[in-house]
Amino acid sequence: MKTVFKIIETIPDKSPSLERSIVKAFRSPSLSVNLKIVGSAFLLIWLALSGAAQTKLSSRNVRGQIFDQNHAAIPNARILIRSANFTATVASGTDGEFSVTLEPDQYTLTVDAEGFVKVSRQVDLRDGKSDSIEIVLQIAGSIASVTITAAEGIGYRTESLMSATKTLTPLRDTPQSISVMTNERLKDQSMASIGDVVNYIPGVLSHQGENNRDQIVIRGVSSSADFFLNGVRDDVQYYRDLYNVDRVEVLKGPNAMIFGRGGGGGLINRVTKQAAGSGIREFTFQGGSFNDKRLSADFDQALSHKAAFRVNGIYESSDSFRAFVDRKRYGINPTLTLVPDANTRVTLGYEHFYDGRVADRGIPSFGGRPADVPIETYFGNPDDAYVRASVNLLTGSIQHQVGQLSFQNRTMFGDYDRGYQNFVPGAVNAAKTLVALTAYNNSTKRRNLFSQNDLVYVFTGLGLRHTILGGAELGWQSTDNFRNTGFFNDSATTIQVPYANPVINTPVTFRQSATDADNHVTTRLAATYLQDQIEVSRRFQVVTGLRFDYFDLRFHNNRNGDDLRRLDRLVSPRLGLVFKPLEPVSVYGSYSVSYLPSSGDQFSSLTAITQQVKPEKFSNYEVGLKWDIRPNLSLTTALYRQDRTNTRATDPNDPTRILQTGSQRTKGFEAELNGSLTRAWQVVGGYAHQNAIITNSTTAAKAGANVAMVPHDTVSLWNKYQLVRRVALGVGVTHHTDMFAAIDNTVVLPGYTKVDAALYFLLSEKWKLQAHLDNALNQRYYLNADGNNNISPGSPRGVRLTLIARF
Repeated sequence: MKTVFKIIETIPDKSPSLERSIVKAFRSPSLSVNLKIVGSAFLLIWLALSGAAQTKLSSRNVRGQIFDQNHAAIPNARILIRSANFTATVASGTDGEFSVTLEPDQYTLTVDAEGFVKVSRQVDLRDGKSDSIEIVLQIAGSIASVTITAAEGIGYRTESLMSATKTLTPLRDTPQSISVMTNERLKDQSMASIGDVVNYIPGVLSHQGENNRDQIVIRGVSSSADFFLNGVRDDVQYYRDLYNVDRVEVLKGPNAMIFGRGGGGGLINRVTKQAAGSGIREFTFQGGSFNDKRLSADFDQALSHKAAFRVNGIYESSDSFRAFVDRKRYGINPTLTLVPDANTRVTLGYEHFYDGRVADRGIPSFGGRPADVPIETYFGNPDDAYVRASVNLLTGSIQHQVGQLSFQNRTMFGDYDRGYQNFVPGAVNAAKTLVALTAYNNSTKRRNLFSQNDLVYVFTGLGLRHTILGGAELGWQSTDNFRNTGFFNDSATTIQVPYANPVINTPVTFRQSATDADNHVTTRLAATYLQDQIEVSRRFQVVTGLRFDYFDLRFHNNRNGDDLRRLDRLVSPRLGLVFKPLEPVSVYGSYSVSYLPSSGDQFSSLTAITQQVKPEKFSNYEVGLKWDIRPNLSLTTALYRQDRTNTRATDPNDPTRILQTGSQRTKGFEAELNGSLTRAWQVVGGYAHQNAIITNSTTAAKAGANVAMVPHDTVSLWNKYQLVRRVALGVGVTHHTDMFAAIDNTVVLPGYTKVDAALYFLLSEKWKLQAHLDNALNQRYYLNADGNNNISPGSPRGVRLTLIARF
């Protein structure tokens, strides 16, 4: 804590009384971990920023960053700066950034890096304004000499990304709320799963997903299918790992114009590591509490001047704080990059991934709160409960550039085999002595084939600069679903187990009941889209686009031979406006629409009734501000309203009929601070306020009900401070207010504040040691739920040690 006080006392004295109150709060002997801590931390940050914001530049400044086509930073690029009266040379740093102070004049910047095509850029500073630019270099037809920095060199910020527009666009010029988890941040916080990632992203929570899959709640919309891999749909229910991931992008609001159906609240896109011939040799060893054991490896090697090979691998065998629960996973992901000429790049990849664990549905509730059983208590028979997923993905990408025209094809074939068998705790009796228990199993086999083809053309017409995107996507999915119900002692589907000792060994027979699923579903997709990014002036930009999806779903019921078909033609518009009153500041407004077909995101709910139901519609209205406070620190804010319509409601005059009059509305505000406060201090802070309610009665709830798993307020703050050259400290705080476990609003998951910490030791240039302390204050909390009686407790205090070796 002395270090924290020292940092506080070095903040410029912009508001002495406020500073004294913050220092007093931190020094208080009765310090408790609650929202006041987080609020004080954010006030501290704003104090630092207030000093930075009041500093006026005495001269013009050119700053920017150098990237390759895959958005990897290029260090040591040579930037030659020339005008009629001036010549200078600077070099990009390890994160690709450069900065130089210049007098008002017109300059030519020529960027040269080994293995890349030389690029020139005009910069005019005669208007008295600073300029911030980003330069992308094309590979010069040779792999062997390409210089790629390790991903952690980029830091916690990302300047630009392609996924939101399918063109490399600065985040500041993208009219949408986006959070990016860089590779360095993934490593610093020792993240290995989607659930780890969303804990520190405002407006996004992890849903329990019956503890057999990744499931997220973004802006009040829950989904187990809005996951993408390098921009291609990866929608099967399973637990993903981050061993082969370069970064994770969270795009909020409807995204159908780029990604197609679904994504009503937002989506998560994983961007994988690609072969680049960078010479990476990295092993990561991890061990810790609850018998945690994990090993991963990353090798990247140039094969020739036109080819490179990379392979990432993972093996994990760990237990859990939950009794009897363990997991085992392994995966391997080789990729091959070919550069036949200066304008062409081909990437091929294959991934095999397996995840297996004991199925665990958590604990029940009692009296409107989680049951007061020990958090490790298991309900059911762990020896007869499992979750497994086997995933095989084959990917290919071709990029080709001809002048101002570029073409890219992305194709992915996925073969998924997943299943689970679980015991589900139910209601607790009034005497709190017995708990109802049921059981079932479910299996899904799916094959996906998607092909995306994009053309991008840049030109200037009528004084306007246009970046035109035209594309088409073809997709095919084949799915088999099968479910069995558990019959205890081969007779009863429900039994009562002791509340105090709910582990059982009662024989269970699994067979189909009258309503269990046994079906085959085939979906065919054809889509086309057109987008124009218009630079009207230096200060005003427009992003407009339209997508048309032809979605054909054919459902065959193997039980009775019924064949059902639902055909949807979906039109998804997008409009965004960006105004830049100052070069580092963008004010934006946007409107976008997405649709979810009546079969649901997993094609599992099509019946003779829902066959006639129109897709649900998600409309998003959003305004926001993005401010690059300085080259390595940014602030983003968003104010939004999202409407979900065409949801199902029961006809009040005929309970057997379905009407599409149900609706839901989420209104909210988000803010995120990301970057470096000083050279030694990196920070990521987020705040979200959400109000998600049912605005018109649905089949699930009456009007006025709060949407489940949406706390009104969430706050997160992660700090990493470099104490000395080889030692750094990390401290993170997350806070959630109360939220309901289910849409009936009868069970509340209490709010909580959790503190995490980490220490980093750079033992040598090749060895790094990290120590992570999770839930440092051993707070008892409940992370999420899947209904009122499937509640997941949060992990108690735990320690993990990670050793990273590079050769």
